[in-house]
Amino acid sequence: MPVTLYPVDRSACDADAQARTDLARIYADAPAERLPFPPDVFIEEHLASGGTFLCARFNDRLIGAVALRDDGDAWWLSHFCVREPTRRRGVGSRLLTLVAEAAGADGRPLRAEASQLQMADQMMLARLGYRLDRSGDHYELVLPAGHSPEAPQ
Repeated sequence: MPVTLYPVDRSACDADAQARTDLARIYADAPAERLPFPPDVFIEEHLASGGTFLCARFNDRLIGAVALRDDGDAWWLSHFCVREPTRRRGVGSRLLTLVAEAAGADGRPLRAEASQLQMADQMMLARLGYRLDRSGDHYELVLPAGHSPEAPQ
């Protein structure tokens, strides 16, 4: 499945009605414990706070997303979700690979708050070759030296 990375910030969401619809569908498919608020409220609050969604795009539709907050030093990831009909097809792995490549190109480490990283997410990261370095109240997502994240296309 050829998935590409598609960032959605406030301006992109306002300009692209389909992106807003797709984000709402992605997060409507999320298990209840994944979101602190209903999907529309979560999306609006994340965008209003200056956050971005890094999305998996396939055939001009968004099928997965992770919320991104850039603090100037690192990219903080949270609220990872893939549409129910496309789960177990490598979309999540591919999305995280693309996010890791973009963060590397920007010279930023990837981090996740400990409270936002569920067991399923930890297992997927381990399959991709990441190790989780616990640092205070967050995880640093670290690849072993000389290793690049692997994911199906």
